[in-house]
Amino acid sequence: MTTTIIGFPRIGHHRELKFATEHYWKNKIDQAALLKTADEIKQNHWQAQQAAGIDLIPAGDFSFFDGVLDTANLLNIVPARYKQLNLSPLDEYFAQARGYQRGSETVKALPMKKWFNTNYHYIVPEFSKDTDVKLVGDKLFNEVDEALKLGINAKAVITGPYTLLKLSRFIDGAKSTDFTDTLATAYSQVLQKLGQQGVKWVQIDEPALSFDVDAAEKQLFDKLYQTILANKGTVKVLLQNYFGDLRDVYHDVTSLDFDGIGLDFVEGHYNAELIKQNGFPADKVLFAGIVNGKNICRNHYAKTIAFLNGLHTDATIVLSSSTSLLHVPYTAADETKLPADVHQHLAFAIEKLAEIKELDNIFRDEADGQAALDKNDALFKNVKHPYKEAVHERIAKLTDADYTRLPKRSEREAIQKKEFNLPILPTTTIGSFPQTKDVRQNRSKLRKGEITREQYDQFNEDKIRRIIKIQEDLGLDVLVHGEYERNDMVEYFGEKLDGFVFTQNGWVQSYGTRGVKPPIIWGDINRTAPITVKASVFAKNLTNKPVKGMLTGPVTIFNWSFPREDVTPKESVTQIALALQDEVLDLEKNDIKIIQIDEPALRENLPLRKSNWYSEYLDWAVPAFRLVHSKVQASTQIHTHMCYSEFGDIIKAIDALDADVISFEASRADFTLIDELVAANFQTEVGPGVYDIHSPRIPSEQEVEDLIKQLVSKLPVEKIWINLDCGLKTRSEDEAFESLRNIVDATKKVRSAIHEPNGVI
Repeated sequence: MTTTIIGFPRIGHHRELKFATEHYWKNKIDQAALLKTADEIKQNHWQAQQAAGIDLIPAGDFSFFDGVLDTANLLNIVPARYKQLNLSPLDEYFAQARGYQRGSETVKALPMKKWFNTNYHYIVPEFSKDTDVKLVGDKLFNEVDEALKLGINAKAVITGPYTLLKLSRFIDGAKSTDFTDTLATAYSQVLQKLGQQGVKWVQIDEPALSFDVDAAEKQLFDKLYQTILANKGTVKVLLQNYFGDLRDVYHDVTSLDFDGIGLDFVEGHYNAELIKQNGFPADKVLFAGIVNGKNICRNHYAKTIAFLNGLHTDATIVLSSSTSLLHVPYTAADETKLPADVHQHLAFAIEKLAEIKELDNIFRDEADGQAALDKNDALFKNVKHPYKEAVHERIAKLTDADYTRLPKRSEREAIQKKEFNLPILPTTTIGSFPQTKDVRQNRSKLRKGEITREQYDQFNEDKIRRIIKIQEDLGLDVLVHGEYERNDMVEYFGEKLDGFVFTQNGWVQSYGTRGVKPPIIWGDINRTAPITVKASVFAKNLTNKPVKGMLTGPVTIFNWSFPREDVTPKESVTQIALALQDEVLDLEKNDIKIIQIDEPALRENLPLRKSNWYSEYLDWAVPAFRLVHSKVQASTQIHTHMCYSEFGDIIKAIDALDADVISFEASRADFTLIDELVAANFQTEVGPGVYDIHSPRIPSEQEVEDLIKQLVSKLPVEKIWINLDCGLKTRSEDEAFESLRNIVDATKKVRSAIHEPNGVI
């Protein structure tokens, strides 16, 4: 055993899982058909890894929606409100992930948050005093059994108890230490049952150890694993960490009875220093994460081999990916339209399997290792990234004044209220409206050459005209053009900017069945022509109400792209910010007076350790956003939007973006963000989302009214906007329009109550 990976993409070579699951949700196929598709995907993935020469192959990393939710269901961590629906186990699982609505019976979905520093989202488990942790599920064991019957040398994979507790939500006075004993018992039973199945290795994922770990948390970790490892039975246990390093618990981890320890040497640079300072136990296996699981650039073999040789350990080393390959597309072999000088430098999941095998051959002096090393060396002598002198000159001339907007926000607020004369609690949407089948077909026809650009544009203008009228009829105060011309909020902008290249099939799972196709940053970035001005101006001329210009912010464009590894993130983000600044100023020149610059991914790349937050990220990410809008007039209102992350601990940095209005995802998390805004004396006008657009359930007018009343009771009414959690792209029109109608009607009721004599909410 010398090679493995942490995990593999789940969605299938051609997104088979997405389509089968969505057909199941729409009652187009039954559960048996969905399970059959899932079985085929798992088998194909296991056999692809086996064919690539991977020795130890993960089983249990497959999921219908999310791996953390899988573990919660395995251990009976399911709130009673979902069990009371009396659904099948699979439908109960989907109800937790998506919410449930049947007639008057309605249950909201569990919260959804970003998975550490990635664009993947996990479902947040919920513990209460009534939670009865025990082993009840069989998904993990069934998948292991499937793999073993296929002759796969399977390594069982499960989210670890420490990470499970750190990422969960605790209500009704419950706390993590209440569940230490029952969790340890349940995990011990999992290990023993896997041992009975004939499993040799079990991978327990503990990425939460990459956060800062204090004394109490360290005690929690030790207590959990002292019990679990004392009862592990016949299996060997691999403690797998990723996204960072183990500096706070290295001694604890190496002292406990783990058989293997998995370290990330890509993002966890300090792990090598930990080994240098403390050594690594010779009686444990070191699973070395040396192939980047989050980016698609080829591995530079000479550098990796030199690094491995520099570890100087007597322990057995198994080569692995740095993270699960969940975060990269399936295979670069499908990319037939990329320039050859770009394509040769790409490694998706399948190619990374080959890289691990080739690195193993080189590291162990196998016969064909030298040929692989020579070929890789030649590749890295021929990397050509387009260089634009004008871009670098523009950056070199930037001064502090370029990052500062004047006048100050409080003065702008008064100017803008007079400019727009909006009612209290102004209503708006986040940007996109449903991308219905005809919208997708229109885009496909243009791509295939079946229609002209004029026909394509005419279709979109008809859609814009219709959605403006619908928003007016609904009574929304600030309108949007619907974004019918956009395939994706990042890919669309990347296609209009120099410096990006694009894949045909580079899909990566974001959450559930939602996939994204990240652009690849390949050269210097600049804008050569307006991007959004035409559609925004067309929409503005259809109505007397304000219409927002809609942009994706520089940090999100960068974070949701595959980055270059030869330049710093700061440099790439600054290039994007300057390109977007040109777009903002063109929108303003064309009388677009409200401009939204979305930054849903601002928190995503925040270092996991707080000591690095500002020096390694926020000190340049926040100014990059200000650079985009710093030159607009005081009367131009700048909005931004953020979603599905823990924002409370960076509220001050968010306020420092110096936007005029910020909308947040809030409804899934029961508005817990509001108290954090109040405590931080947040100065920006704010729109906490009142509708969870990632769920098919439609909030009632009364439900929305109650949420708005919560806002009014805690925040200054003159600073509150009413909006959704996110864009409506993935919802149906029926769901979207009924929800918006309820939101507008609820807002009107609250306005009326406020305007009554002695009106109190």
